[in-house]
Amino acid sequence: MTDSTRRIIEQILAIPKGKVSSYRDIALKAGIQNGARQTVRVLHSMAEKYNLPWHRIIRSNGTIALTGEGMAMQITLLRGEGIKISKDGKIDMNKFGWK
Repeated sequence: MTDSTRRIIEQILAIPKGKVSSYRDIALKAGIQNGARQTVRVLHSMAEKYNLPWHRIIRSNGTIALTGEGMAMQITLLRGEGIKISKDGKIDMNKFGWK
């Protein structure tokens, strides 16, 4: 595992229940400029192995990137943590975003 991958995993694990973060912000907190895609790759390849709270990672505009069943599962998990999702599929990053 690379150092940057380890730092991304640490940031994802640090997101508290009831909060969300973006792919971009996780990368920035891990010290990686322009690393949103790297965050995506880590989630895709390591979420299950490291029990990452993948559902707490969304786009920086407050929308869910997944589609279909993945989106439905993410919405269910987020609502289960008290996160409100608007009718147009947005999450208020000011209220639910992890700073």
